[in-house]
Amino acid sequence: MLDEQDFRLKCEDAMTALFKALATASDEHDFEADFNNGTLTVEFEEPRAKFVVSPQTPVRQVWVSAHSRSFKLDWVVTREAFVLADSGQTLAELIAAHVSEHLGETISLS
Repeated sequence: MLDEQDFRLKCEDAMTALFKALATASDEHDFEADFNNGTLTVEFEEPRAKFVVSPQTPVRQVWVSAHSRSFKLDWVVTREAFVLADSGQTLAELIAAHVSEHLGETISLS
């Protein structure tokens, strides 16, 4: 398990990269991304929805709330990424999949 400082650094890097990718994608698609106080939100006007990505330092996970579901991602050293164990998706892949599902069109966050 990562120590707290390593977790915070990796989380900040991952969330900043994700926010930048979302901000770029939002120029072409109908959603807004915001990164404030360590929490990333993605908001949609139609149909109305909000996804939240937040670090959970005590358990060294990144939690995602999307489509009335909760996802918990762990740091995987061999992939150098936060990964959802069930699907093997990285944080960016998971968010891209859910944003694409919500919009009804494929977006890429890579």
